[in-house]
Amino acid sequence: MHGFTQYTPTRIIFGKETQKQAGELAKSLGATKVFVVYGGGSVVRSGLLDQVTASLQEAGLDYMTIGGVKPNPRLSFAREAVKKSIEFGTDFVLAVGGGSVIDTSKAVAHGTANPETDIWEFWSKKQTVTKSLPVGVVLTLAAAGSETSDSAVLTNEDTKIKRGLSTDFNRPAFAIMNPELTYTLPKYQVGCGVVDIMMHTLDRYFTQTENNELTDEIAEGLLRTVIRNGAVAIKDSHDYNAMSEIMWAGSLSHNGITGLGAEKDFAVHQLGHELSAKFDIAHGASLSTVWGAWAAYVYDAKPARFAQYARRVWNVEEADDVKAAQEGIKKTVAYFASLDMPTSFSEATEIGLKTDEEVKKMAHGCSYEGTRTIGSFKVCDENDIYEIYKLANK
Repeated sequence: MHGFTQYTPTRIIFGKETQKQAGELAKSLGATKVFVVYGGGSVVRSGLLDQVTASLQEAGLDYMTIGGVKPNPRLSFAREAVKKSIEFGTDFVLAVGGGSVIDTSKAVAHGTANPETDIWEFWSKKQTVTKSLPVGVVLTLAAAGSETSDSAVLTNEDTKIKRGLSTDFNRPAFAIMNPELTYTLPKYQVGCGVVDIMMHTLDRYFTQTENNELTDEIAEGLLRTVIRNGAVAIKDSHDYNAMSEIMWAGSLSHNGITGLGAEKDFAVHQLGHELSAKFDIAHGASLSTVWGAWAAYVYDAKPARFAQYARRVWNVEEADDVKAAQEGIKKTVAYFASLDMPTSFSEATEIGLKTDEEVKKMAHGCSYEGTRTIGSFKVCDENDIYEIYKLANK
């Protein structure tokens, strides 16, 4: 086990009707002017936005709302939101939505607290976040885990580049989690969410680090729970128990706990970011599209690790590590397919089959034009990335 620092300051308020506590929670943190960020019209049609703003009014807080956040959150929208937030005099940002809304809200918090700095400077690593505003969350989608994580992504539409930012300033102050708020989700979004949750743990689980028993047990238990309840939720998104387990797993999967003491990989996320930036495919779908190809390419770096995953998560009984590893990979890909998630380029309608030259360009982009490697389980350079994309290009 490696040394680590775990910082999880987010207060979790879990259960039915908890969205009505948003105002008092924000007020308890010193809020006076709350900037409310949301996505599409579902939070309006469902009445959730009205419930949240009513709670702000009851708490005596001034507020301003801005809607229209899209999946793969856009830099241009975040920049415009920052301008409005500064004009409003925001001292607290409240996200009402899923990962894209939360990530946009984090950008608004950073931009408002640093009006002299364009927010892309933070995401392109040219500037470091040293101050921000507090962010609260009313979660409507179990997927990204952004409600408890130190991460946030933005997509620059002009350059078609998607970048992530990790900083403790990204940790929300509170997260309101009512599983009933996920009931309006279409099947596709439920599937994307399950994949995303699994991948946040899988990208931590596949590591070269040895002797990390408790963290492994936590990760494996979380994966079994998500797999089991995901199969229920994909058939009935109104199953409160299944959606509760998935929602809580989403937060735990990305707050750091499922990878403590180990070196992280996150190659699959990097592979997926290139796809979602170029083709605007949903984040979870981008991950299921490439995971099988990545796993098939890298598992021989440590078959015993994949074999452990296969046996403990999928109950594979094969004694041979290589065969067990291969069986675990097959079962994972089959599970993604059972959720109606794409597992190759041809199955992802936004992508489709690519020419070899197009695949090479994607690998060049993912490697930041050949200037970086990705992953740690098996370090992958531009050529490795190209080979993985080729395996997915079927």
